[in-house]
Amino acid sequence: MNRTVLTILVITFFIAVDYFFFKALKDSIRNFQASTQRWITLGYWAIPVIFILGFIYLFFLAPETTSPKVKRYFGVAVFMIYSSKMIGAIVYLLGNGLNILKNTGRKIIRPSSTESILTRSEFIAKSAMALGVTQFGILTYGILSGAYDYRVRRVSLPLKGLPKQFHGMTLAQLSDIHSGSFYNKKAVNGGIDMLLAEKPDVVFFTGDLVNDRATELQEYFDTFKRVQAPLGVFSTLGNHDYGDYASWASPRAKQQNLLNLMEGHRLMGWDLLMDENRSITLGGEKLGIIGIQNWGAGFTQKGDLKKALQGSEEFTNKLLLSHDPSHWRAQVLGQTDIDAAFAGHTHGMQFGIEIPGFRWSPAQYRYKEWAGMYEENGQMLYVNRGFGFLGYPGRVGILPEITIFTLQAV
Repeated sequence: MNRTVLTILVITFFIAVDYFFFKALKDSIRNFQASTQRWITLGYWAIPVIFILGFIYLFFLAPETTSPKVKRYFGVAVFMIYSSKMIGAIVYLLGNGLNILKNTGRKIIRPSSTESILTRSEFIAKSAMALGVTQFGILTYGILSGAYDYRVRRVSLPLKGLPKQFHGMTLAQLSDIHSGSFYNKKAVNGGIDMLLAEKPDVVFFTGDLVNDRATELQEYFDTFKRVQAPLGVFSTLGNHDYGDYASWASPRAKQQNLLNLMEGHRLMGWDLLMDENRSITLGGEKLGIIGIQNWGAGFTQKGDLKKALQGSEEFTNKLLLSHDPSHWRAQVLGQTDIDAAFAGHTHGMQFGIEIPGFRWSPAQYRYKEWAGMYEENGQMLYVNRGFGFLGYPGRVGILPEITIFTLQAV
């Protein structure tokens, strides 16, 4: 599908959502004075006109030097407003569709029941408006309160045959930093302070250090350089780290971007594992750390697990860093002797509900393993909810995570 056709479809969708949400608004203000209704109507339709003109300019006419942040903030505004309007429009359409069927039957039996029809229609319209406004309020709250509301999650990690030298070792996991999305450096530093206060023996970073470009790391380089641990910081790449979602002047420029990002890991003192393994040696015993490039169902599949496992036969236990949780079920579970895998990628969709005894997120309709610990036939996978955010600059219910594991010999 070419860009022009896609643009026409997107704009058509915007207009359709605006039209049906406006129908709900119109029904809700039908008792206002005519002059007030006109002003509300003009104000309402001014917003989609501005958005459409902004969309055409930013994605077709704007110079290449335009900051990616401008496009990102514009996209966030569109997402918040139109996702809220879409909910209202759907409620209005469903409600009135059912109403038409009900009222058709009532007119046959009691043709004079116009008063109840009007009341019901107005109720549906106001309900649609209320739900749209509520959605917008929730998303706004997620930006103001959830984006940097870091939570430390403590997890016991039992490993069969773990040598006593490693019993009680603490391991921290960060994932999905997406440094190009941040807008509050003080808050990010506060999150790193929380991590360092835990004094982990080892740190794992499981991919997506940036959204697209290595230059995103520059502003936060000193912040993440602080992430150090006595037994090392081990990292791997995520799907966003390859620059696949950005436009490049040439393939060479894209490749150089990846090399620059890899150098960033090195300069921070992080040991980036590119389909390879390392070991932590204590008292003559070795704990294996395996790291692969991104491998995900429906995403980049660069990782080579067989290559990464070469020479790992001597390790008593094996821990795998692999960004996308779908890799665990596809190539790890029941096919290797890896004890535990560490992933991220899903962010828990940055939206959901997590309360004792119940949790839900749209992420679960795409990923069987989307947040927290999973165990099957003695092998484990932990999916970190992510430290940063992507697209929507907030979190509702699924909060940013710093995970602290304590290794247990069993």
